[in-house]
Amino acid sequence: MSNISKVSLALIFLVLFQGCTHTNLRWALRQDLPNGPQVTKNLAVYEPWFGKPDHISVGYSSQDPQVIRKQIDEAKGLEISGFVVDWYGDRQPFENSSYALIQSTAAEKNFQVAMLYDETEDDNGHVTEDTLDAFDKFHETYLAPGAPGRAAYLEYEGRPVIFIFPKSANTDWNRVRAAINQWDHPPLLIYEYRQTPYADDFDGFYAWINPGRKGWAADGSNWGEDYLRDFYTQMRSKYPDKIAVGAAWAGFNDSKASWSLGRRISQRCGQTLTDTMALNREYYPENRPMPFMLIATWNDYEEGTAIERGLEKCTPQSVASNAR
Repeated sequence: MSNISKVSLALIFLVLFQGCTHTNLRWALRQDLPNGPQVTKNLAVYEPWFGKPDHISVGYSSQDPQVIRKQIDEAKGLEISGFVVDWYGDRQPFENSSYALIQSTAAEKNFQVAMLYDETEDDNGHVTEDTLDAFDKFHETYLAPGAPGRAAYLEYEGRPVIFIFPKSANTDWNRVRAAINQWDHPPLLIYEYRQTPYADDFDGFYAWINPGRKGWAADGSNWGEDYLRDFYTQMRSKYPDKIAVGAAWAGFNDSKASWSLGRRISQRCGQTLTDTMALNREYYPENRPMPFMLIATWNDYEEGTAIERGLEKCTPQSVASNAR
């Protein structure tokens, strides 16, 4: 047996019987990001509702300061620069308290944080007013000078970055844009990539977990290549002046969620994360990288996208299936 064959067998044994450690995860998260003077920052979506009774138990509370400190340390060890945290304003007090803790802790640890605003889901006729009120609250509580942890808030070219997760899609973003332009430092609004009549109000778009044109496959094999290619192509051609925020995911499985629809994207022994991390380099070369890569997610265990505890362990069957 040649030395090359022996090395190959040793690597296969490592994958089969040890699974994917944080070392492997760190390699996947960094291998395809540019190393030049312009750097793409890895951000990870953080779900702040664990410890709340209407979500599954994952062994910790998002309102435990020790947990938040440990998570930030672990994220930094994986070359993640910040958390993008789901936030609902007064609609969800638990998540608001978690956000406050995360921002203040991030400031202590030279880490960054940004808000992912979840739009009101129900069309109650007051969606725009709800958004305006929520943005005002966030501005006063978290973005004002002297706000706890303000130094940790993510900025790009001197402006705070706010991500938006559409729900009802009934917000009048023309009105919101006009209002926030009056802030001392008007934020950059980054919207999920989709058709919207308010494209001019947004400063950029971010990609999100999507299996692509073929839809959800029972075996999870549709990992989203065509969706990401379309995103990068459209951002380069249709929105060249807007901020493109790429996305990467390890997989998807909503079987533990109360809202499960049986959707799945296989991790493919870590290949899904590797492929989604790498694809942007075909469109954004090292001398012109995207500013941010959004990893979905740090800790969404209900939809099976969490990378916090590493990737799924591979089995001989999954390795064989991935090799086909």
